[in-house]
Amino acid sequence: MSITRLHVGKRLSEVAINNGTIYLAGQLAEDVSQNIEGQTRETLGHIDRLLTEAGSSKEHILSCQIYLADIKDFAGMNAAWDEWVAAGNCPPRATVEAKLARPEILVEIVIVAAQK
Repeated sequence: MSITRLHVGKRLSEVAINNGTIYLAGQLAEDVSQNIEGQTRETLGHIDRLLTEAGSSKEHILSCQIYLADIKDFAGMNAAWDEWVAAGNCPPRATVEAKLARPEILVEIVIVAAQK
């Protein structure tokens, strides 16, 4: 059983693929000057790109964990999520408030998906 890793860095890989399952590292916006909707949209764009590269898509997401720096941003994050998520293919999801790596980061999203 081999593991394929994409975008391997010194500290982490952005993607690991094993036995048809894709694991994404926590994704976040690069432009952290944006509000919660903007950061969420950018983050979801990164997820789209990585899933495509790994041979999958948002329709194949198995689970999602969303970390918010402040739970008051739940509605704004959901507004961006609802625009993006594949109708009829909403994955199991958990959303929690958490202290993130830097104060300007408002949202981080972790995805597990199946390959097509």
